[in-house]
Amino acid sequence: MYAVIRTGGKQYRVSEGAVFQIEKIEGEVGNEIRFEEVLMLNDDSGYRVGKPCLDGVQVKAVIVRQDKAPKVLHFRKEKEGWARRRGHRQLFSEVKIVSITV
Repeated sequence: MYAVIRTGGKQYRVSEGAVFQIEKIEGEVGNEIRFEEVLMLNDDSGYRVGKPCLDGVQVKAVIVRQDKAPKVLHFRKEKEGWARRRGHRQLFSEVKIVSITV
């Protein structure tokens, strides 16, 4: 069984036991969170697709880690002789899917 959820402006295909990184969400490590924006569900009976979301379907997860991604550098150089180097580290949350309930 797997589901497609939407969080942080992105869509993720998740199944029970999966660990993945999403945009940072508020909460402490070990807190349980629920994703209620479930776009699609595949179970034994087949596919169910929401318009846009399915009613009564929840995905429960646990926050495993709150951290920053590696630094991403942006470099721009112009022919006039100047250059600019900037960068940032994106915040993320690592979550583990506990259950998909219908």
